[in-house]
Amino acid sequence: MAEVGRVPLSDPGALLPAGFWAAVTVWLERPQVVNKRLCGVRVEVRGSASRPRAQAECGPRRGRGHGPEGLDTGEPGYASPEGEPGLGPRAIGEGDAPAADLDSLWDRVSQSLVQDSSEMLASLSGAAFGSQPEAAQELDLVLRTVIPKASPHFSLTVPKKELVVQDVSNGRVTFLPLEEDDAGNLEVKMSNVYQLHLHHSEGEWFISVLIFCPERWHSDGVVYPKPAWLGGELLSKLARWAVENRKSEFKSTLSLVSILRYSRMYWELKEKYRDMVKVWPEVTDPEKFVYEDVAIATYLLILWEEERAERGVTTKQSFVDLGCGNGLLVHILSNEGHPGRGIDVRRRKIWDMYGPQTQLEEGSITPSDKTLFPGVDWLIGNHSDELTPWIPVIAARSSYTCRFFVLPCCFFDFVGRYRRRQSSKTQYREYLDFVLEVGLSCGFHMQEDCLRIPSTKRVCLIGKSRTYPPSAEVWMDEQRTRYLHSRQGHPQSLPSERHASSAPQTTAHDAGHQDCHRTFAAGTECMSEGLAAERGAEAQATGLWAPGFSPREKAERVRNCATLPRDFIDQVVLQVANLLLDGKKLNMGTSEDGSLKTWNGGGSLSLAEVAAELNPEMLRRLKRECGGLQTLLRNSHQVFEVLNGRVHIRDWRRELQREKLPEAKRSLSAEVFKTRMCWFFAHHPDGCILPAAHCPFAHGPEELRLSRTSKKQRQAS
Repeated sequence: MAEVGRVPLSDPGALLPAGFWAAVTVWLERPQVVNKRLCGVRVEVRGSASRPRAQAECGPRRGRGHGPEGLDTGEPGYASPEGEPGLGPRAIGEGDAPAADLDSLWDRVSQSLVQDSSEMLASLSGAAFGSQPEAAQELDLVLRTVIPKASPHFSLTVPKKELVVQDVSNGRVTFLPLEEDDAGNLEVKMSNVYQLHLHHSEGEWFISVLIFCPERWHSDGVVYPKPAWLGGELLSKLARWAVENRKSEFKSTLSLVSILRYSRMYWELKEKYRDMVKVWPEVTDPEKFVYEDVAIATYLLILWEEERAERGVTTKQSFVDLGCGNGLLVHILSNEGHPGRGIDVRRRKIWDMYGPQTQLEEGSITPSDKTLFPGVDWLIGNHSDELTPWIPVIAARSSYTCRFFVLPCCFFDFVGRYRRRQSSKTQYREYLDFVLEVGLSCGFHMQEDCLRIPSTKRVCLIGKSRTYPPSAEVWMDEQRTRYLHSRQGHPQSLPSERHASSAPQTTAHDAGHQDCHRTFAAGTECMSEGLAAERGAEAQATGLWAPGFSPREKAERVRNCATLPRDFIDQVVLQVANLLLDGKKLNMGTSEDGSLKTWNGGGSLSLAEVAAELNPEMLRRLKRECGGLQTLLRNSHQVFEVLNGRVHIRDWRRELQREKLPEAKRSLSAEVFKTRMCWFFAHHPDGCILPAAHCPFAHGPEELRLSRTSKKQRQAS
């Protein structure tokens, strides 16, 4: 046995050994957090077994069930409800391996260790320290399937099984890779067995990674990394997690769908729609938006596939995407056989590329009796902004069978922006809890999941079933109305309020956020009774559910400082540059004739320090733009670099020394070369630090080239 890595642990919070087992649980249930070449794992079955003896006569004593995949735990810092370090809350695997199979597998493994590896057998059968109860003489077993990402770069995409043996009393967890023999039986792949070990020596904790057969270790670069990676990357992550006293606010990624099915379908759809990146006509980043929509479509297709299996139907679900934006999600879902359409307030250029089979409509949605979708199975809100909290309401009132999927991004209430009410949560978590509350108040069982998309806002909320029977629809809609009125400050009493005591019982929801379902009137800002009554009467007369609701404007307002007057931008840039240059930081540069010269690189200031030096009128004008001062400085990329909230003068020598750009960006750089004046040549007291031949900007009007946009404008005129 060889030790390939060891790290000492500082444990001021006294989290060990429980913290070690919490960290192990992450690697056991969510290895893709560290190994980016994995899609995830499927836990097949859990059990506990007696330690192997010389004759290996005892198999697992009890197995834990199997069922739908959904590993909701495994966050660093978690201890099980019983206070016992180990597996945390009982996770349930989606596999088909019953406890009896685990029993026979452990018998075979034990026998093979007796015959082939006495060292490994000694490690697994070592007696627990001191006098321990009987339970401490047992090992916890987990049979898991490790699922690689589907990728053209790696030929290995076949899932691999592993038997994980946890010896809690001795602080050891051993990973036994399994492979099938000629008869189809699973056997241990002895060459790739490794172990994580927590031990305490001379008052200090350590975590080690040990390999049983280092000379025979076979690395495929995916499921079986190199020993150096295990002793470096993995070990450092485990060491950090083991002493972190935190619990994630969110669910595990893809906890409601099959990870194996997701991995395969995502790769198929990515290949099928990857050409959209090449022809993307919008100004947004094509790779981010195309692959994000492919991932969302993959998730929905699997969710709907599993729903059809649960219901025993074959007809594909219909949908409407409210606030569909570029329409790519609608296009993919329609192409995959689901009838549906998308609605957005503003038409996009890319809509014309999809063809007639993709139904996209330009129009605004104002929540009312006229914006219902009674014949639709699912409503989708993918970054639907002001419509996000309304989608559960619209789904609930469209029909008893209508379901919904929302991916919240910007924080909107029923009318206007959402206002924070709890400082104990992050703004994102609080807003998700608000949308969960809306779904619950509309009578949905709510579910929450994390998508695998390139976005910081990747938590989706799903309403698939109701908490009440169809016969209670009238009563439930009255409760919805009361809830909507409470959020808008309307009077609470309804004609049927006296019947509230006869309300049907509802069941607990699936999302586990009981604390977010506050009473209907809690936390609302009440307006005057006269105004409330007036608005309530207006709503009844017009059929609008919220008279103050305002849909997005058809013409998108640009508020990223790009439309500010050029002279105003130049004034701010010059003033900030002079502030930085006052904190002189002299560097050596090269003059035009090749000789060395001194160049002032300036100091650095925080954004707050810069803002304090600008006049109030400048600041007021900047605050009307999204991102304000920081956006303007980031837009002035030629002059400034904004890192971790601090502003620096950009040193273009470092820019040119950075790693080579990809082909697409190199061609773009060539197109814009010398199409703008060099700010440093014109304004810096020491001039530009680069010779004219190397500077990507023009040193004087004689070097200035026409940009492609300017050429097109001239040709058009």
